[in-house]
Amino acid sequence: MRVVLFALNGSFAHTCLALRCLRRPLEAAGFEVLLIEKNLKDRRDEVLQSLYAAKADIYSFSCYIWNIEESVALAEDLAALLPNASILFGGPEVSFDTERFSSRPFIDCVVCGEGEDAVRELCERIKRGEELPRIVRASEPDVMGDEGILYRDGDYRAGEMLYYESSRGCPYRCAYCLSSVGGRLRAKTVAAVLADMEAFEKLSADIKVIKFVDRTFNFDAARANAIWRALLDEKFTKNYHFEICASLLNEESFEILRQFPKGKLQLEIGLQSTNPETLAAVARHVSPERVIEATRRIHEMGNIHVHLDLIAGLPCESYARFGQSFNEAYFCADMLQLGFLKLLHGTALRRDAEKYGYIFMAKAPYTVLATKWISRDELYRLSKIADLLDRFYSSGKFAQSLDFAVRLAPSPFAFYEGLLAHLEASEGRDIRKLSQTNAFRVFYRYVATFTEGGDLATFEEKLHADYAAHEARRMPYSVIGGKKEKK
Repeated sequence: MRVVLFALNGSFAHTCLALRCLRRPLEAAGFEVLLIEKNLKDRRDEVLQSLYAAKADIYSFSCYIWNIEESVALAEDLAALLPNASILFGGPEVSFDTERFSSRPFIDCVVCGEGEDAVRELCERIKRGEELPRIVRASEPDVMGDEGILYRDGDYRAGEMLYYESSRGCPYRCAYCLSSVGGRLRAKTVAAVLADMEAFEKLSADIKVIKFVDRTFNFDAARANAIWRALLDEKFTKNYHFEICASLLNEESFEILRQFPKGKLQLEIGLQSTNPETLAAVARHVSPERVIEATRRIHEMGNIHVHLDLIAGLPCESYARFGQSFNEAYFCADMLQLGFLKLLHGTALRRDAEKYGYIFMAKAPYTVLATKWISRDELYRLSKIADLLDRFYSSGKFAQSLDFAVRLAPSPFAFYEGLLAHLEASEGRDIRKLSQTNAFRVFYRYVATFTEGGDLATFEEKLHADYAAHEARRMPYSVIGGKKEKK
């Protein structure tokens, strides 16, 4: 009996770990398993044809906020083409809103929770010709198995990001996060993790990044330090990405992190807000001062790429107060990610939406549109500032000139507010639609509105250096003194 495990990924470079978690127990039970991964930019009819051509007996869809609408549409069409096939839905987007999906006649069963055992058992019931329940609530294993890596040669492409899970669950209960409603925290042993890292080295195709999907990798500082110290060995050649709680780092952690060669390690740190009232409202019991101090300390080492997250739309945070969080976070990291609160099914904030006056998107990804503290216009303005951050800061293509210019402004947030106003007045269009040369031109002319003399000359030098570092030609005269480019 053939089983297709299917996921629509967010982009070409991503892979779906969940499919690989499900594959092993199904194969052990004797099923023929085919993985089909597409991304959201693929044409729907081509995705549908790939599913139809597999002629499987069972199709299992892995569902997330970014793919749920497309997954539902594909499943409905697939059921019409293959009426005898069974269709299962699982994943975080359906686990906490089961009735909405179990009521769809073309979905045979919705799996809630961890699916390794549940999906295998459902497939065995289908094989025996038994009737399926509309909803299955999966049991949670007591421990994580040390079964090795889930990727194998042939089911990923060179340059893709591969995901790895060394623990499940989270020690925190943040009100906006699905990990807060998950089960117990379970982790693989240090020895098992290192054996898995050695197994990644043996895969034939080039791996871009191994991203640990653990919600808080360093929940146990001693365990995290042991893994990091081992990864210093030259036999581990990949780039490793970890999501950590910076306030849990100890002196041994810093001593180890300082030794990594540049480019081998990436750390993602969730600050979210520096407002104590906001953090208390979302049950995030960490010290923002300690997070910022630790993040800055890592950033200043210069060998580790640091990604820092803020969330707009959290309770008790106005536009002005968010600007303060922005200012306090700005100079601490290589990449500052300005995200927007999403009211996910199953989370405490979703249940308390009325209490906080939340207005949010009716369909996935359920992004907050307005709150009691921040208006729709203000959140939209922040979304445009987020675009500027992506283009100028996080791209790294304006590194020298941007750092210099921001320090001349009253504050980082004021700098980006001014840049946005200048862009809207001079261009009247989205920064994402500007050519790179025109982006340099807009940037220069904005900075020239509040800078002169020696500072402006220094800024021009740094701007030339940034352009030369990333473009194949010298910076055109039009950037500083002439006409804008046509494109």
